[in-house]
Amino acid sequence: MSDTRRRVKVYTLNEDRQWDDRGTGHVSSTFVERLRGISLLVRAESDGKFPVSIFNNPLSLFQDTLIVWSEADNYDLALSFQEKAGCDEIWERICQVQGRDPALDITQDPIDESEEERFEEIPETSHLVELPPCEQSRLEEIADLVTSVLSSPIRREKLALALMTEGYIKKLLGLFRVCEEVDNREGLHHLYEIVRGVLFLNKAALFEVMFSDDCIMDVVGCLEYDPALVQPKRHREFLTKTAKFKEVIPITDSELRQKIHQTYRVQYIQDIILPTPSVFEENFLSTLTSFIFFNKVEIVSMLQEDEKFLTEVFAQLTDDATEDSKRRELVNFVKEFCAFSQTLQPQNRDAFFKTLANLGILPALEIGMDDLQVRAAATDIFSYLVEFSPSMVREFVMQEPQQTDDDVLLINVVIKQMICDSDPELGGAVQLMGLLRTLIDPENMLASTNKTEKTEFLSFFYKYCMHVLTAPLLANTAHDKNSKDNFQTAQLLALILELLTFCVEHHTYHIKTYIMNKDLLRRVLVLMNSKHTFLALCALRFMRRIIGLKDEYYNRYIIKGNLFEPVINALLDNGTRYNLLNSAIIELFEFIKVEDIKSLIAHIVDNFYKALESIEYVQTFKGLKGRYEQEKDRQSQRLNRYRRDARSLDEDEELWFNDDDDDDDGEAVEKRMGDDFSDSYGKYMEAKKGKLYSLTIAA
Repeated sequence: MSDTRRRVKVYTLNEDRQWDDRGTGHVSSTFVERLRGISLLVRAESDGKFPVSIFNNPLSLFQDTLIVWSEADNYDLALSFQEKAGCDEIWERICQVQGRDPALDITQDPIDESEEERFEEIPETSHLVELPPCEQSRLEEIADLVTSVLSSPIRREKLALALMTEGYIKKLLGLFRVCEEVDNREGLHHLYEIVRGVLFLNKAALFEVMFSDDCIMDVVGCLEYDPALVQPKRHREFLTKTAKFKEVIPITDSELRQKIHQTYRVQYIQDIILPTPSVFEENFLSTLTSFIFFNKVEIVSMLQEDEKFLTEVFAQLTDDATEDSKRRELVNFVKEFCAFSQTLQPQNRDAFFKTLANLGILPALEIGMDDLQVRAAATDIFSYLVEFSPSMVREFVMQEPQQTDDDVLLINVVIKQMICDSDPELGGAVQLMGLLRTLIDPENMLASTNKTEKTEFLSFFYKYCMHVLTAPLLANTAHDKNSKDNFQTAQLLALILELLTFCVEHHTYHIKTYIMNKDLLRRVLVLMNSKHTFLALCALRFMRRIIGLKDEYYNRYIIKGNLFEPVINALLDNGTRYNLLNSAIIELFEFIKVEDIKSLIAHIVDNFYKALESIEYVQTFKGLKGRYEQEKDRQSQRLNRYRRDARSLDEDEELWFNDDDDDDDGEAVEKRMGDDFSDSYGKYMEAKKGKLYSLTIAA
C-alpha cells in the first residue's frame, strides 16, 4: 500500500466537463467474485477514506499513466499514476480479469448486448470487427459505417476496438496522402467524414494514435476537406509556417517539447477546425477536452520541476541587458505558463505560484514596463497573482516606494493600464478594476500581532496611488463642468466611481479625508449633468453611499458645500419622466426622511422646499417638510420648558457638533479637520441671516 509506484491522484469530471481533483492516495486491486469484476481501493493520504470503484464499463489507458472510465451516465473518473510501472501493473490486472489484451489501450464492456439491441443492429454493422479493406474504392462504405455507429454506444465501442486492433487509423491516413496526390476530391470528402467520425468516438486510445507526431498533420489534412466548403482550408500551412513555436529558453527535454507541440495542435483542432457540436454531438468530444486538460497539467508539472529552466527564464527577464524583443518573448511565455496553471487543482496551483514567487515574479514584472506589449502581458500575469494571493502582492507593492518613483509603481502601472484601455467596451479595464477592488478590500486583509495589513496598505494606497486613480475624474470635472462626455470616457469614469463608492463603504477615515481634501463629492456631482444616464446614476450612487453612512461629519460637508443643488437640479430637469434617474433621486430623499437625518432635512427644507413642493406624485417632500415642522415644534417646546437663554443654546449646539461617533482609527484625523470646519461653518450660519436653521438642527 505504501509502494510509490501505486501512488495515484483521483479525478472526477464535473458538470462543466472539467476535471476536479479529489485527492491523492495509494491504490490496490481486488477481484470481487459476487460482481465478477475488478474493484480498485484507493486509500486517501489526507483523511484515510477508502473510495471504491467497480469496473464493469469500458476503460481507456492513455499517456501511459492515466486510466479513465465512466461509473455512470455523466460521471467519469480518472486515476493518474505517479509512476508508469504502477499504472501498467493495475492495467494488466484489469485486463487479466476481463480477458483482454493488455497491449491494447481500451477494454470492451464484458456485458453482452440484450436480444433487443441485437435485433436492432443493422446487417452492415453487426460484425464491426470486420472493417472494409482500406482502399479508395471503399471510402464511401467506410464513411457510412463510421457515421452509422455514432447513435449506439455499444457499436461505437466495437468500432473503436476494431480500429485499434487492425492499425486501421494509420492505413486511412496513408490513403489520405494517396488521395491528395491524385486530387481525388470525392475520396478526400469521405476521409473528412471518417476522421471526424473517429474523433466523435471519443476514445483516448484512438487519440493517442491520431495525435502522435507522425499522424497529427495528416489528421489535420483530412479535416481541411469539409464537403461543405468550396475550397479546402489551409490549416496545415498555418500550423507549419505561420504558427511558429518559440523557445525563449532552449527546452532540452524532447518529451516536454513534443507535449507542447501536441497540445497546441490538438487545441487548434478543437477550437478552430472542428465545427461547433450540435446538441446530439455535445458529449462526443468530452475525452478530447480531457486529453488537452491532462496534457496541460503534465506540461506545467514538467516545467515547474525543471528548476534550471525556470531559473534561466527569470535571470534573463530581470537582466537589464536583455533585448526588448527577447523580454517580450519571456514575459509572454510566463503569461502562457500562468494561463496553463489554471488547469491545476487549487493545491497544485498554490505550489505553482509559490514557485514563481520564490523565483521573483513580482520584481521581474517591473522591468521593461515602458514597452506596451510587455506592459500588457505583465498586467495579465499580475491578475493571476492577485487572484492567487492578494496579500503577497500587497506586501510587495508596499516595499516599492523605497526603490522607485510613484509613476512606475506596479500598482500604478495597472491603474494606468485600466485608464488607457483602448477597447471601446473597456473589457480589460473592467477586469483590472476587479483586481484593484480585490487588493483594496479589507475583507481579505490579514491581521498580525503588532500591525494590521489594512492600516499599512490603505495608508500606502491613499498616499501613492489614489491620485492616479482619480486623475481622469478630477481632470474631467475641472471648472465645474464635464469637459468630455463621450461614451468611452463616461464608461471609464463610471468604473472609477464604482471603485470610489466601494472605498466609501469599506475604508472609513482614509476615503473621508481624501474626499474632504479634494472636495471630491462636488467634483463627482458635476457628472449629474452627463448626457449618459448611467454615469449620472453612478455619481448619485456615490453620494447615496456617503449619506447612507449617516455620518454627521459627511453631512456637515454636504451642507457647507450646498451639494444637494446639482441633485435637485437633475430631478427638476428630468421633469415628470418616470425613469431610473427619477426613482434613484426620490429614493435618496426618502432615505433621509425615513432615517430622520435632522441636519440634512433642515438644510433641504430651508433651501429647496419652494422648488420641490410642487412635486406631489410622491409624498417624500411633504414628508420632509412634516419632519422639519415636527422638529421645529419640539425645539420650541424645549426652549419654553427649560427657558434657555441664547448662550446655553449655543453651548448645546457646540457640544452636538463636537459629538463624533466615527471609528477609533479616524479620531485624530477627524478632530483636526473638525476644528478647521467649525470656523467656516460658523460663517456659513451667519450668512443665513436669522433663519431658524440653527435651531432645527440643535436637537
